[in-house]
Amino acid sequence: MRRTRILTAVLALAAGLLAGTPPALAADSTAKVSLAADTYTWQNARIDGGGFVPGIVFNRSEKNLAYARTDIGGAYRWQQSSKTWTPLLDSVGWDDWGHTGVVSLASDAVDPNKVYAAVGTYTNGWDPKNGAVMRSSNRGASWQKADLPFKLGGNMPGRGMGERLAVDPNKNSVLYLGAPSGKGLWRSTDSGVSWSQVANFPNVGNYQQDPSDTSGYASDNQGIVWVTFDESTGTSGNATRAIYVGVADLQNSVYRSTDAGATWTRLAGQPTGYLAHKGVLDAAGGYLYLSYSDKGGPYDGGKGQVWRYATATGTWTNISPVAEADTYYGFSGLTVDRQKPGTVMATAYSSWWPDTQIFRSTDSGATWTRAWDYTSYPNRANRYTMDVSSSPWLNWGANPSPPEQTPKLGWMTESLEIDPFDSNRMMYGTGATVYGTENLTNWDSGGQFTIKPMVQGLEETAVNDLASPPSGAPLLSALGDVGGFRHTDLSKVPSMMFTSPNFTTTTSLDFAETNANTVVRVGNLDSGPHIAFSTDNGANWFAGTDPSGVGGGGTVAAASDGSRFVWSPDGTGVQYTTGFGSSWSASSGIPTGAIVESDRVDAKTFYGFKSGKFYVSTDGGATFTASAATGLPSGDSVRFKALPGVKGDVWLAGGAADGAYGLWHSTDGGANWTKLSNVDQADAIGFGKAATGASYQTLYTSAKIGGVRGIFRSTDKGATWTRINDDAHQWGWTGAAITGDPRVYGRVYVSTNGRGVIYGDTSDTSGGGGTDPTDPTDPTPTGACAVTYRITNQWSGGFQADVQLSNTGSSAWTGWSLGWTFPNAQTISQTWNAESTQSGSTVTAKNVGWNANVAAGSSVSFGFTGSWSGTNGKPTAFKVGDQNCTVA
Repeated sequence: MRRTRILTAVLALAAGLLAGTPPALAADSTAKVSLAADTYTWQNARIDGGGFVPGIVFNRSEKNLAYARTDIGGAYRWQQSSKTWTPLLDSVGWDDWGHTGVVSLASDAVDPNKVYAAVGTYTNGWDPKNGAVMRSSNRGASWQKADLPFKLGGNMPGRGMGERLAVDPNKNSVLYLGAPSGKGLWRSTDSGVSWSQVANFPNVGNYQQDPSDTSGYASDNQGIVWVTFDESTGTSGNATRAIYVGVADLQNSVYRSTDAGATWTRLAGQPTGYLAHKGVLDAAGGYLYLSYSDKGGPYDGGKGQVWRYATATGTWTNISPVAEADTYYGFSGLTVDRQKPGTVMATAYSSWWPDTQIFRSTDSGATWTRAWDYTSYPNRANRYTMDVSSSPWLNWGANPSPPEQTPKLGWMTESLEIDPFDSNRMMYGTGATVYGTENLTNWDSGGQFTIKPMVQGLEETAVNDLASPPSGAPLLSALGDVGGFRHTDLSKVPSMMFTSPNFTTTTSLDFAETNANTVVRVGNLDSGPHIAFSTDNGANWFAGTDPSGVGGGGTVAAASDGSRFVWSPDGTGVQYTTGFGSSWSASSGIPTGAIVESDRVDAKTFYGFKSGKFYVSTDGGATFTASAATGLPSGDSVRFKALPGVKGDVWLAGGAADGAYGLWHSTDGGANWTKLSNVDQADAIGFGKAATGASYQTLYTSAKIGGVRGIFRSTDKGATWTRINDDAHQWGWTGAAITGDPRVYGRVYVSTNGRGVIYGDTSDTSGGGGTDPTDPTDPTPTGACAVTYRITNQWSGGFQADVQLSNTGSSAWTGWSLGWTFPNAQTISQTWNAESTQSGSTVTAKNVGWNANVAAGSSVSFGFTGSWSGTNGKPTAFKVGDQNCTVA
């Protein structure tokens, strides 16, 4: 899942970097550069998680100090007071985008203020820069960097093994780093300032996931994969003498030094035929625990074992929770309870179906129990309960048959850590979130422990497209791995990702400019349709029909009135349809793989771009004609948008450093283009509400202007630009999509490749006088009202209901609040298109920002899920303010 999505993004980026083109013919000589900074507040549109967390690291000397690493989205520090994560690598800039991939973290036990991150995303040519070790003396608030002479692979195969980076617990100026690609073992003796290879380390590794892969991705030597110290063999201020190192070599996976790294030997008697994913040293018990898999992970792994090595005697003991013959997975996640020596846990990281498994032993691996067991197949008995109410989308909208359950315990569970100060707290990472518990020891007493997401603040989605319609939800997103979301409130986690169908990755979405209830999205799916439609602003979806040959989502455009659609899917040529895609016809005059967009005024006008040529259709996508314009970027790293409200007004961003690269503007539907001379490079363009007194919408771009890379805003049609981000807020690569908000001046939504959807609000209150539609008012509407309450789905213990509230009076509402009482003590669990509170049986549902205004004679709808027991009767009375509503 993640690998496919990220490769697509990187290849698109690489294409943009390598493409060339002749210079543009037209240029705007009157434009000026203005880099005066505005003050912006930046935050995430909350999704909570969404990607792989391969590493969690607790500091061993300070309580509640913990870090998490992600494969593409940076590193985070735990905030105990709020139980949230704080991002630490947002300062990574455009040119260093690969340094948002974190292959390892190390927290210094001697000086807890110090933390280290080994960064770099790919070891092949996709990442143009070498890796680095970042060091911080203030817990990640700021960083210094030591560049390395080789690449690191935070998003490469084997990234869940580790930790590759370790600080000597006795002499903290000494660090070790395991390198991939045959680069060996490296050491720093000056707290990470400089690094040198440990020349006498005998094995650089040899394991490759797929030696035949010519891209260098799966064929890279996974190298040195973990380092751990036996702190009992050193004293404060003196280097630890016993050091264990894990190597990606199926026959020779563990090495040791007993003289502080002067010499190294292969541990005698060790198991062979496996890779040691983790090596965890329990100095109090005198054991090195090792979790083994036949593959490097994080996806693959068909067999595994768990072993214990007695450090004093050299005795190896197979303590596998399951006989090798009964495994269909490898072991990886591995932790010990520092408060209770002998307590050890491991995960079956590659058990995808029916679920992952977690194993626990309290006698050093002599006996084990499981997080779940079969009673009589396919039925399961769980030692845990799961509460995902804070991230309800984690059940994926699924209704699986036993033995599968939803939500799952997870998958790709390579990080698992018991808090060294609290035996009851455990955290583990999955391919989608961080889960945790605070009553883990219930496991041992026969009770159930509760697993919840512990992920707030950690945002790790890759963003492919963004839309902010003029009405309805303020934000729609197209994301990798988790499909995408409809945000009615940017500060809250949506109840569900886009479903019906669930795309593994949504590649493009669009809405009808004059009918924002009509939305279309396209994406990737292993089997099934690759296009879906909505007629209620993305709240609900239905699948379209694929034309022959479709292999992936591509790009899609909706006519301004929603009457027709043009689709450029992967695998076949551009297609068009009227209605909702029950049948498609091939467009002519436009090449396969073109990017498509729609004019935002003329419902029959669509645009396309491919390899330096701009294409126009005026008959609804049936035929396209190439524009005679020249000088546009010759490659396909291009994004363009048509301006709402003005026919034929189109902006195009993109290019490559060795050719045409910048921002172009056309006012005649692409027949002629003007290149803005004040924009060095641009990669995405979007529009938002105009500033006060301005006649043209605000422009936003991810660009290089005046020699500076950043996020820029123009309120004067591109004549001048203001950089609105700063060096602390760069987020690596931001070139996939950008859009302003048509209802809030200054608000901009920025795509990232691993840090989710970032949005910013200006402190300049004079700019547009806009209000925040996501901030509900406290309404006191007057006049008559009517309510229709309908149960749309019901199952054992649960139900779903829709409520339609109608303004039957003569005056418009600028906000509403609907109250009722459940007759049978039902309880609401999740609400959409409204905010709900409940006290006992009494419920109050209030508008969200975008549906506050209800004209006389109009209606607004919202829905919710809830629980019931015994009887699920309908409420008989509803009130808006003090007004009793008619109940239909």
